[in-house]
Amino acid sequence: MLGGGNAGLCAALMAREAGASVVLVEWAPPAYRGGNSRHTRNIRSMHAAPTETLTEAYPEEEYWQDLLKVTGGRTDEALARLTIRHTDSCRPWMARHGVRFQKALGGTLHVSRTNAFFLGGGKALLNAYYRSAAALGIEIHYDTEVLDVNFEGPVFKSATVRKDGAEHVIEARAVVAACGGFESNLAWLREAWGPPADNFIVRGTPYNMGRILKQLIAKGARSIGDPTQGHCVAIDARSPKFDGGIVTRVDCVSLGIVVNRDAERFYDEGEDFWPKRYAIWGRLVAGQPDQIAYSIIDAKSMGKFMPPVFPPLKAASLRELAPQLGLDAAKLEATVARFNESVRPGNFDHTVLDNCVTEGLVPAKTHWARRIDTPPFYAYPLRPGITFTYLGVAVDAKARIVMDDGTACPNAFAAGEIMAGNVLGQGYVAGIGMAIGTTFGRIAGEEAARHVRG
Repeated sequence: MLGGGNAGLCAALMAREAGASVVLVEWAPPAYRGGNSRHTRNIRSMHAAPTETLTEAYPEEEYWQDLLKVTGGRTDEALARLTIRHTDSCRPWMARHGVRFQKALGGTLHVSRTNAFFLGGGKALLNAYYRSAAALGIEIHYDTEVLDVNFEGPVFKSATVRKDGAEHVIEARAVVAACGGFESNLAWLREAWGPPADNFIVRGTPYNMGRILKQLIAKGARSIGDPTQGHCVAIDARSPKFDGGIVTRVDCVSLGIVVNRDAERFYDEGEDFWPKRYAIWGRLVAGQPDQIAYSIIDAKSMGKFMPPVFPPLKAASLRELAPQLGLDAAKLEATVARFNESVRPGNFDHTVLDNCVTEGLVPAKTHWARRIDTPPFYAYPLRPGITFTYLGVAVDAKARIVMDDGTACPNAFAAGEIMAGNVLGQGYVAGIGMAIGTTFGRIAGEEAARHVRG
């Protein structure tokens, strides 16, 4: 198993349960093991009736339509539906390996019906899986960088790794590549995006350099996805360059307005519930001058969103707030005045798609539009925060890597972010990344063990 995040662990556990001997290599040290899965909180899960962790029902077709809407049709329907259906049965398996779920309705941001939250978050989930892996006798190597994967034709033979400064060759009868995308590779990001990438912040692990992805493609694996597409959200511009995680996300966008460097609005902040739209805002900010924007709210909105790790900038007036943001005060005041004048009376309720809208304003705000007029005024500076990229390798329903000629590798499988582009051509809906990783991790592990057994 190449990679020790959620997908790699699911594959390792499934393969070991099926009787295979398993070696898992993880580039990170133990304290940083788990890739981007450390920063997750939940899994989007189909279900037919309420459970302890999920309310009401979330049927396959609704799940599919939610995914179809955000991807704009850029998805493999068969593999997407496979993912969706799998989520209905994976939770008991996860629980058997020590994963605990939070009871429904506790801090779930409008998604208690669709997403099962991990008690303790992604790090607790990973710790549970690593404990289970150790108990099952899975051999784990930390601080071990995968340098190459070696094939004879479409057949995997070995992996070359580096540990403690020395290179080693690990031979195996099957391999699962679960080593993420290329979002931590700043040079590759710049190659895809050009100069705007210099202003991106990598909110996930610094270990996803995309080396194995690039080598698999060079060795004939069919690539899938667009290198400029990925899970890219608006995060606090004061965040560290790498590994800030979920606490850097700014969740008040839908409650106020967002302006760019020129103090101009550029998109509908109230288009839909935040969990369905947060992942478009990174790309929106990336398209603005200097890749910077500012979320502006007033005192009425405080306490109605999850506070990020950085406190907001604060002032008694917009004129005093503007210099803190490097904005022209007169332009900011004019933008807010136009917005305020366009707001039409409604019944504000940030927990539903309310009827508070603007009229005659471009772009419109279609929900949660309230005048920004109650001091103090607050602002969060925003940058594009990239979590993972969607360029990956094509797979089939057995998680086998598909080659350029259309044949499937008999003993090489992929799971997680390295193949997420099969399901996510663009866009994102909360919890789908863990759904893809869990589904294809489990499938890959089971199929790899089946191949080894012959």
